[in-house]
Amino acid sequence: MISVEGLKIEFGAKPLFANASFVINDNDRIALVGKNGAGKSSMLKILCGQQAPTAGTVSVSAGTEIGYLPQVMVLQDDTTVREEARKAFSGTVEAKRRLEEMQRQMAERTDCESDSYMDLVRRFATEHEHFQIMGGDSYEAEIERTLCGLGFSRTDLDRPTSEFSGGWRMRIELAKMLLRKPDVLLLDEPTNHLDIESIQWLERFLAQSAKAVVLVSHDRAFINNVCNRTLEISCGQVIDYKVRYDEYVKLRAERREQQLRAYENQQKEIADIKDFIERFRYKPTKAVQVQSRIKQLEKIVPIEIDEEDRSALHLKFPPCLRSGDYPVICDDVGKTYGTHTVFSHVNLTIKRGEKVAFVGKNGEGKSTLVKCIMGQIPFDGSLKIGHQVQIGYFAQNQAQLLDGELTVFDTIDRVATGEVRLQIKSILGAFMFGGEASEKKVKVLSGGERSRLAMIRLLLEPVNLLVLDEPTNHLDMSSKDVLKGAVKAFDGTAIIVSHDRDFLDGLVNKVYEFAGGKVVEHLGGISDYLQREAARHDATVQPSSLAKATSPAPPPASKNATAETGAMAYQERKEWMRKRSRAEKAVKESEAKVATYEKRLAELDEVLCEPGNASDMKLVTEYTMTKRSLEQEEERWTQLMEEQEKIENLIH
Repeated sequence: MISVEGLKIEFGAKPLFANASFVINDNDRIALVGKNGAGKSSMLKILCGQQAPTAGTVSVSAGTEIGYLPQVMVLQDDTTVREEARKAFSGTVEAKRRLEEMQRQMAERTDCESDSYMDLVRRFATEHEHFQIMGGDSYEAEIERTLCGLGFSRTDLDRPTSEFSGGWRMRIELAKMLLRKPDVLLLDEPTNHLDIESIQWLERFLAQSAKAVVLVSHDRAFINNVCNRTLEISCGQVIDYKVRYDEYVKLRAERREQQLRAYENQQKEIADIKDFIERFRYKPTKAVQVQSRIKQLEKIVPIEIDEEDRSALHLKFPPCLRSGDYPVICDDVGKTYGTHTVFSHVNLTIKRGEKVAFVGKNGEGKSTLVKCIMGQIPFDGSLKIGHQVQIGYFAQNQAQLLDGELTVFDTIDRVATGEVRLQIKSILGAFMFGGEASEKKVKVLSGGERSRLAMIRLLLEPVNLLVLDEPTNHLDMSSKDVLKGAVKAFDGTAIIVSHDRDFLDGLVNKVYEFAGGKVVEHLGGISDYLQREAARHDATVQPSSLAKATSPAPPPASKNATAETGAMAYQERKEWMRKRSRAEKAVKESEAKVATYEKRLAELDEVLCEPGNASDMKLVTEYTMTKRSLEQEEERWTQLMEEQEKIENLIH
């Protein structure tokens, strides 16, 4: 579909990458990885034609449509959510308008025998057939499914886009991109503004519906679940690993070890040559050999080593006072804005040393409760902060509190104490402030860079309660590993608001779910919570017999009790057999309806092909309604088959 040959791009003296060659095939799911600034976003822009390479060619097969979702885009606010998403079907909408216009002309004209009228009939029949192939009026249902999958409620669809935040409007752009169904999807950080449920929906969509995908993401779980191939930009090269991301990490480690050994051997060779030159430089009898060694030295091409994996860097929070046993206690806490209730009757107790996650859809109140804990906003109920609690808080606006006149290095140097001061440069490097970047003034940093700097400062402050609101938004994978290791080793208490499943996995031991104005406690880690949620959504009916199979074995019972239990099991199985019979009957009835609609459509096709009937609005309307009924019945048949299969599995 896309062939790349000898690609090179440079903005300064040194190119980002050179001589890159690879092919993107149908059904490829490619993760584009590399450190920040390696050229990942530039690569996507080149692939979609928005940016020209310094050298090389990008060949796109004829008829291949490319869809590109950048990190930042200009958004319009003059329509509703539904109308904006409908722009993805501009061709279908225009075709529908043309058909309606042709129907009007055929109804009004009286020259039914003229050549122009017959030409109009033929054009109507051709365009109507094409319109049905394009999906007809079913695109409205597809718009609704996609927007709801990305987190919108049905009541949101007719609201103006101007009422939504930038993150929600980016979801609309993502929905438009997916609805267009391009041959190649280029996605730059598509999960930045999505909650866990929406990310999982997007994973399923890309796995089931997308053709070819190239994506840039720092969400390890997301790219592992979506991608089957990894392209790495490193040391000015593009290396193609035809494996998933986790396997790529292992192969990359092996590659780096080989590079290190080759580099050490080369350095030893260079040192030996230089030593020979210095020893015999002024001996006339060795002049030929010295000149030979000098030429040999000039021909050596330095071996470059992949960027150092800094995930092994271990940070520890400085010592702090021991807090009370219960750092946070909420008793019937509630928050309302006017008539809108964000949440109510929140009762939770966080013990010292616990690490908990706040999860849920955007807008359900996670950050609002954090602000209540921080005392930044008023609330109803009682919220107590424990004895000797010292809070370290990271919020999205934390970066605005940094002194713009200080350099990056000085900002950290002012809070670092003890042995940590000797590690400042390593710590800055781990968070992508290596080399000259550490001498930049804070005022020239981007929003993402400031957020990373604020995170480093927090890691060096003596606190015993960490409150982190979306801490991984501007971090690459190595930086996230460093942060995760530091929080994991932290012996205090942590509250983490995050949608990053990989970051939370193995870090938290309790999950608080925010949904529908309530906060529900779930014991266990994020994986346990997600498994329970998946099981709850997948199981439409949970029979009591299945619940008994997973519960502890009951104590020995009497004969009467055993007989009674056997009778209950028999009654349950009998009930499930009745359900299976009803399901089979519903499937057969649905199949009969499908056959009836198909037969009627075939009849209408024959009738409408006759010139005299092509303008018959009654027949055209019946054809459209029958077609729509057929599509709805086919969808219902699919659902009935799934239900029947579930019942069969439960019985057997």
